[in-house]
Amino acid sequence: MSEQSDKSAGWVTFDPDLKIVDCTVRDGGLCNAHNFEDGFFKGVYDTCVAGGIDYMEVGYKADKKLFPGNENGPWKFSSEEDIRREVGENDTGLKLCAMADTGRTDLNDILPKNESVLDLIRVATYIHQIPAALEIVKDAKDKGYEVALNLMAVSTVPDYELDNGLETLHDVKEIDFLYVVDSFGSLYYEQIGDLIERYKKTGKTLGIHAHNNQQLAYANTMYAAINGVKMLDTTMMGMGRGAGNCPTELLVGFLKNPKFNLRPILDFVQNTMHPLSQDIDWGYSIPYMITGHQNEHPRAAMALRDSDRKDDYVGFYDEITSI
Repeated sequence: MSEQSDKSAGWVTFDPDLKIVDCTVRDGGLCNAHNFEDGFFKGVYDTCVAGGIDYMEVGYKADKKLFPGNENGPWKFSSEEDIRREVGENDTGLKLCAMADTGRTDLNDILPKNESVLDLIRVATYIHQIPAALEIVKDAKDKGYEVALNLMAVSTVPDYELDNGLETLHDVKEIDFLYVVDSFGSLYYEQIGDLIERYKKTGKTLGIHAHNNQQLAYANTMYAAINGVKMLDTTMMGMGRGAGNCPTELLVGFLKNPKFNLRPILDFVQNTMHPLSQDIDWGYSIPYMITGHQNEHPRAAMALRDSDRKDDYVGFYDEITSI
């Protein structure tokens, strides 16, 4: 191993500012409309605590007026009552967070921090929604939370538009963490590196949320960690929308930081996540690879995987490439 690579590996392993954010319940819930069996949420929570994970994302703060009926489970809305029923006062070192989608969140559903067990509000936004997203950001900061801003689908945004959007964020002091998000799993490490350098100009602490359409979520997350990104999103066994995310167990193994404990994570993966994967479809497959290659949202691949022609790779390829 070269001196430089050895230095890089050591720096990543022992950087005290690196944080893992486990998103299993929130992103994994997109696979089953957040309808998990009783005990699943608590299992993820207990595993994160035992594994030394820094943050756990409990779900969305979605506006119930926009999502009526009984189609979605409780973690689409993440009420304080539901969270406290699972974690009590959360008197552990694990911080809790929830995602507020711009245009899909009622600010009244986000309680003041002194009335909530949540620590961090993550605001998800497309580039054209930034003004509306900043209203949520400022509201959450005024209420006492840490705040992250996740810029989604940036692989489809022209360079000038992205740079203009980032420039508007430079002086927004309410943003604690700014996220590079590979929404479609289409980005390679060179592109991740370019985005990191652009995002660094805002002066914010950076995070990364990667999808695994081309089996690069883990590699891109490692690359981001080596290159100054501090908040690293993962899910247990990679469970997440479509091709899923960077697996928690892989990143914990890579970082080799003594604050993390891999064994309880492997135990949960073996006894809960693996059996669940036999009933719910997520993770790398050829249709997700195709949408990743084409820089397309995976919704078409998800529909294919839910049909009676789920393995018609050539037919799907022809459909996607003809659009």
